Amino acid sequence: MTRTETRQIAFELLYSLEIQKTEASEQEEQINLFLEGQDIQDKKVKDYAIDMINGIEENKEEIQSLISQNLKEKWDITRISKINITLLKLAIYEIVYKKLPYKVVVNEVVELAKKYGDDNSPSFINGVLANVIKQCNITEEQ
Repeated sequence: MTRTETRQIAFELLYSLEIQKTEASEQEEQINLFLEGQDIQDKKVKDYAIDMINGIEENKEEIQSLISQNLKEKWDITRISKINITLLKLAIYEIVYKKLPYKVVVNEVVELAKKYGDDNSPSFINGVLANVIKQCNITEEQ
């Protein structure tokens, strides 16, 4: 399975947890149910998805703060669709915490936004992430 496909699985899992408003204590069970339901056997994919969920959960206040700080004036994080908020969390975690190349992450998350979001999702996601990258002084070398 490619990194792109793995990222999509991680997004779908994160989105399902977001929709269900799963408590941290229930996450492990929900993750296992999701992976079984998707018939994910690849250990690398499982490990990546679990790392992603746990990392986002551990850093959720800072991730949400980065999103809130980089919205347009008069916008509130509560106005963002579940799909867009999930994509932003995933991308910020990969860029800021995993130090993955931001161009790759932004490109792939924008592609997921085209697939799953509404017509405005790709440009919205791209704009917020561009602001986060500037705010965090992230360079291509990171």
